[in-house]
Amino acid sequence: MATEVYPSVPPHPVGLGDDPPSPGASSPHSVPRSLSPTSSGPTVVVRAHDPVSRAGITAQLRGPGFVVVAEPPAHEPAVGLVIVDEIDDEAEAEVRTLRSQGVQRILLLATRIDDRGLLTAVQAGVSGVLRRTEATAANLTAAVRAAAGGEGALSPDLVGRLLRQVGRLQNQVLTPRGLTFTGLTEREAAILRLLAEGYTTAEIGQRLYYSERTVKNVIHEVTARLGARNRTQAVAHAIRHGLI
Repeated sequence: MATEVYPSVPPHPVGLGDDPPSPGASSPHSVPRSLSPTSSGPTVVVRAHDPVSRAGITAQLRGPGFVVVAEPPAHEPAVGLVIVDEIDDEAEAEVRTLRSQGVQRILLLATRIDDRGLLTAVQAGVSGVLRRTEATAANLTAAVRAAAGGEGALSPDLVGRLLRQVGRLQNQVLTPRGLTFTGLTEREAAILRLLAEGYTTAEIGQRLYYSERTVKNVIHEVTARLGARNRTQAVAHAIRHGLI
């Protein structure tokens, strides 16, 4: 999420003076079903309540390499682009709706971004956050391509703010509870790592200076919390999700 994206070659210029859709002709989120039928690049699902903003952003994305649609295509990966004034509960709900529809890589384009909104975006699992004042054709192209490739996009001035928020969360919330960002305590993570390396519970106890009973209890608690059937599955889950 905090990967900085540099502008790529902007798409072919297109005028922004297209006539808006007639009243009642489409839903609030409607855009043409496909604006680049011959394109083989990323498909972009644009969501915005403001038709003027939607039309302008859609025009900027129009051109070789992009297909812009109103609804997520079936059985095809897509990048979601949600245009909002601020990152609030409504914006978060829109992101979660897209995720429930199979769109896993989502960009937020916001007018106002405060610290709370930035954390809300992170918690919602977005791939990037950009300011609307920075929404040039080149920046949008770069951000969409980065998201499609599994990378993140974040306005440069937001990187420091996000890091400060993360540090504050660690110091004020997680550390006092003995937790890390993985949701595991340091002891739990250490035991799972040693299990993954093939150590027995007795050997783990000797290395970490715990009784074997304590090690077994920790393994049991972590296994239950992760919803695993046994310790092997718990270790596999932790590795697969980057917890250890």
